[in-house]
Amino acid sequence: MRISTLSVLIAAVASLAATPALAEDAKASPALTVSGGATLVSDYRFRGISQTDRRFAVQGTVTLAHKSGVYASVWGSSIDDYVANGADQEIDLILGVKHSFGDTTLDGGLLYYYYPGSGGIASDFAEPYFSVTQAMGPVSAKALVAYAPRQNGLSIGNGREDNLYLAGDLSYAVPKSPFSLTAHVGRSIGPSYLTIGRAYTDWSLGAAATWHGFTVGLTYVDTDGRFTTPRGRNAAGPGIVGSIGASF
Repeated sequence: MRISTLSVLIAAVASLAATPALAEDAKASPALTVSGGATLVSDYRFRGISQTDRRFAVQGTVTLAHKSGVYASVWGSSIDDYVANGADQEIDLILGVKHSFGDTTLDGGLLYYYYPGSGGIASDFAEPYFSVTQAMGPVSAKALVAYAPRQNGLSIGNGREDNLYLAGDLSYAVPKSPFSLTAHVGRSIGPSYLTIGRAYTDWSLGAAATWHGFTVGLTYVDTDGRFTTPRGRNAAGPGIVGSIGASF
């Protein structure tokens, strides 16, 4: 799943703000809940690589969750036409299950990347994922593995290709404040369309502030790879990404 730093921060702040009273209310909560949000970002980076030629993107999401832990989500973003043969949007369809055991949360599922308007080429692909998150007071550590099996949508001209992504995240919610900090490092292993033809590493450092469902963030993003867009920009180079979002 293309989980942004912003969404990780929102989740961290919300979980740390929980109280026993809220826990009691959760027992009486409905079996199904709906949540979502919208975000404006100055650059949509997927695993460190710009999907918008280092320009603005509009993103939105909605999630339907059952108290059993099963959830289904739809996430979408505007993209540049070089990402998927002329497509101007990406739609992610997610089905997963999440369970918490004390301070440990397990989350796994299947994510399908859909690119409408890609001219009939094989651009869509599926990617199972699994993560473990451990909360330690105001600090949360997460390990993620996502493996996209061999499929045409990942090909770089050699038939079906696969891709493995390994990532680690740390987040810190500053006590008694709306501020959060995050750090991320990930490794994409191919070769496939997602690795720009070879393996590369991405990393980022971010900060955000949340008030009453609104979040403003800044993130420094970089990689050790290079991808030149049709307009001559290095989509894998360092950059500062700003974001403003609202959740419900």
